[in-house]
Amino acid sequence: MVFSSNPLSLSVPDPTFDTWLRDSGYLEILDQHSSAAAAPSTTTTSTTTTTTTAIVLFISFFSHALTLLSLFTLNPFSKLTTDDFSGPTPSWTRSFFADHGSYSFPSGFGQARLRVNENVKRYARNYASLFVLFFVCTLYQMPLALIGMISSLALWDIFKYCSDRWGWDRYPVIRQVMVRAAQCVAAVILICLNVQMALFCALGVSYTVMIMHAVFRKLTPARQPTRSR
Repeated sequence: MVFSSNPLSLSVPDPTFDTWLRDSGYLEILDQHSSAAAAPSTTTTSTTTTTTTAIVLFISFFSHALTLLSLFTLNPFSKLTTDDFSGPTPSWTRSFFADHGSYSFPSGFGQARLRVNENVKRYARNYASLFVLFFVCTLYQMPLALIGMISSLALWDIFKYCSDRWGWDRYPVIRQVMVRAAQCVAAVILICLNVQMALFCALGVSYTVMIMHAVFRKLTPARQPTRSR
């Protein structure tokens, strides 16, 4: 049986509908809509020949690779504010990691950008905690860098102790000279003991993990509904 179209039904163009979802805050629905829109293009190749299937797979792989490479052109911190770090940390098991069904490959650059911008804001405190963890692990693997970090902190504690003991606040010129001298000594210690390399490694690993998690993590409602008993 064929049903005729309802003349009273509304026909909203996809761009208008996507804009309304974005402005209304329903980003998780927009994420699902983007995945559903790209799904038919992957199911129509089941009846093609072997050669055509290989070409389609190559094109799909190439487009996925371009999507991942395009992530390096994004600035994931462009929409971050101080409020993103002041709120409570999302649950590591239920929100941050979740289950395997909470991950999927983005259908295109637009969906990847949407996920990265939103997930970085939602899980900013989790990513900051991971950076601290990676930095501590890097210092553990580089004993000289750990010694340099401890020596630098000890230097500033000694400077603060001397400043309070001899009242350098009453002599601004002397205090400024001592601050500059302490900064130069601390910089020499950090550079000679490769603390900058430990920091660079921690930043590189944590940034890669953040981008990969943000782009593959599906968007979910900002507030999960509570289950009624």
